[in-house]
Amino acid sequence: MLSIFTDLASLLVYTLAGLSAESRLGQSLHFFVEDTTKIFFLLVVMIYSIALLRASLNVEKVRDFLANRHKFVGYVSGSLFGAITPFCSCSSIPVFLGFTSAGIPVGITMAFLLTSPLINEVAVLLLFSLVGWKVTVLYVAVGLVVGIVCGLILDLLHAERLLQPFAYKAYQNAGRMDPQRGTPAALSLQQRHAFARQELMDILSRVWKWVFIGVGLGAALHGFVPEAWFEQYLGSGQWWSVPMAVLVGVPLYSNATGVIPVMESLLLKGLPLGTTMAFCMSTVAASFPEFILLKQVMQWKLLAIIFLMLLLAFTLVGWALNVIYLF
Repeated sequence: MLSIFTDLASLLVYTLAGLSAESRLGQSLHFFVEDTTKIFFLLVVMIYSIALLRASLNVEKVRDFLANRHKFVGYVSGSLFGAITPFCSCSSIPVFLGFTSAGIPVGITMAFLLTSPLINEVAVLLLFSLVGWKVTVLYVAVGLVVGIVCGLILDLLHAERLLQPFAYKAYQNAGRMDPQRGTPAALSLQQRHAFARQELMDILSRVWKWVFIGVGLGAALHGFVPEAWFEQYLGSGQWWSVPMAVLVGVPLYSNATGVIPVMESLLLKGLPLGTTMAFCMSTVAASFPEFILLKQVMQWKLLAIIFLMLLLAFTLVGWALNVIYLF
């Protein structure tokens, strides 16, 4: 279904605007049109749908199940749910907002948010066809573990206190739509629709401009950064090549499906597996555009914690894989 946004971007950029698909400007503009239309579509659908469910279900029971009785199961469930949802890092954020406002612990929500851009079924099939099942299984396992471990750490740090005030308030008040009663009040269909529409408008008014800024930055980097640079400077296998690959990948916003062919190319040209995987994961899960958008729901301190955790995790993964594949 999401391919419709690719077709729309191709129609607008290549057919109507007449830009070449081989030009850097054409590729950047296509990237921008495709991602902005896709993200706004997902924002509208996911925020409205989750808000409608919140108004219809007893969210306190769901929250209590995930938060109190089966916390580790919650991390695993959030990470697995992220793996089967075809969202990039920026378009996962609407779901993050919905989960937070539903009172789901931040650690479980972040397990979803970090895993979702790293893994999806299209990327898994593509990776399997290009590099085989061993690398594919390794990539999926690493993505799931990163989400679970980072989620656990964030809950231990009580990261919900570092959300933006409006998001923390929504987290605290989850399931309390009727303050006069101990359980959420039953709402009519019209009331549920009004609640969902209001929540949609509130969130859109906060994040719309950051969608344009974040995707615009990613599109510029996507189209104008030379690919040969990575092969020239990161292919030596030295210890510093892994953290450098992670840092270089941070500003290069992409999704898992788009980065898999890059992974294949880098491996074929001699870049070590650990260095390649560290670079690709940082490109997908630790991008500047994503953090620009996350700033709308998180304070700088929480963003810094998440950023440093991801850099450390991807660096350790890269080093470990490079050592393993030397023997």
